[in-house]
Amino acid sequence: MAYLCAIHKRKVFRNMSIQKITEAASSYHHLEKMPLAELLSNINNEDKTVPGAIEKVLPQIEKLVTIIVEKMLAGGRLFYIGAGTSGRLGILDASECPPTFGVSKNLIIGIIAGGNKAITEAVEFAEDDEEQGFKDLEQYLVCDKDVVIGIAASGTTPYVIAALQKCNNQGILTGSICCNINAPLSEVANISIEVIVGPEFITGSTRMKSGTAQKLILNMISTTVMIQLGRVENNSMVNMQLTNEKLIDRGVKMVMDNLNIDDYEEAKKLLLKTGSVKKLLSPPRL
Repeated sequence: MAYLCAIHKRKVFRNMSIQKITEAASSYHHLEKMPLAELLSNINNEDKTVPGAIEKVLPQIEKLVTIIVEKMLAGGRLFYIGAGTSGRLGILDASECPPTFGVSKNLIIGIIAGGNKAITEAVEFAEDDEEQGFKDLEQYLVCDKDVVIGIAASGTTPYVIAALQKCNNQGILTGSICCNINAPLSEVANISIEVIVGPEFITGSTRMKSGTAQKLILNMISTTVMIQLGRVENNSMVNMQLTNEKLIDRGVKMVMDNLNIDDYEEAKKLLLKTGSVKKLLSPPRL
């Protein structure tokens, strides 16, 4: 693997208390007295800082994507594991890959502490369970062909950290995404991404900038992985699933452009008969 020499072995926790930037006091005060226009402007100004923070960690994201692609080409899968907002963001990204890129729902899998119930409501103390994370991964027969990415804004979630530690013990490559410097989660991940977005607009509300940063990074990971695997041609989702009229219309226009067909209904008939833009544009050779 191209980047194996750059990946550090399993790390040992530093015996130090980390500075939780994600818990630092907001720079804004008396929000309840702030005019609505000012509230919106200030939140927007904070959100504008997120892409700049992500730009600083692009090399780490590139390393992680490179390894994921290599693992998938060898038959592996990608797992996201997290709790609360982080877990939900992982599930969201994983669930959007099959319809967007036409891949199996078993290629990218999102796991959240507390199970499916936790997708829509909080499950008390689920994130503190150090045993359940790897048990949840074992439900999918996780193995050393796979990559497991732990997501936690604080970088201190026991459910996620313990799961990655056990993955390391099994020789499973691990990555992490968090928003604190020198976080325990980063200590156990083979490839760690620490995107520092600073204090939240509402103190400690990591569903805001931290969540936005995680979402953007997950978008980058899954999208670039799919492009590297050939699931996109030019700039089009040629492998998308035709599951609604909007996507069918998009596919028809791709067919018309690429096959120089002027008649919309003719192109639509061809697309629906084939069932795939990709198959229609790249028929199998005899």
